[in-house]
Amino acid sequence: MANPIPEGFTSITPHIIINGGADMLEFYKSAFNAEITMCMPGPDDLLMHAELKIGDAMVMVGSNQWGEEGPKAPNQLGGSSCFICLYVEDTDNAYQQALTAGAEEVMPPADMFWGDRYCQVRDPSGHIWSIATHMEDLTGEEIAQRGAEWFASMGNECG
Repeated sequence: MANPIPEGFTSITPHIIINGGADMLEFYKSAFNAEITMCMPGPDDLLMHAELKIGDAMVMVGSNQWGEEGPKAPNQLGGSSCFICLYVEDTDNAYQQALTAGAEEVMPPADMFWGDRYCQVRDPSGHIWSIATHMEDLTGEEIAQRGAEWFASMGNECG
């Protein structure tokens, strides 16, 4: 019997809808060093299905081939309902690489209260990628304390 989870995959694998085909695959290669492990192109620059290896994770991508009734890329819906988190060795370098490849800045790199160096970019299809490097191992209490201090530093604009 075959392994119920294909080799190289984990129990949960993002499967995202993109605009275009080959151009988005080139973006992911340039922005995130993606390796295309499988590709099924479709007509009219649609991408039936592709599988990308980014770091040690797999991501499935494909174009909307089902018309109005099918799933859509975030920029066809007016925004994204989630982030795709990518852990890397160097947040700042990965951030610059993504911008150079054509990503849009959402949040520049910063040291965050939970112990990560963190930023966000939007890809050409509208998916928001958070890019992070884990810098410190903190306890739940330390994160809560730092978080309270961080939120307090923002002030209370409601009155």
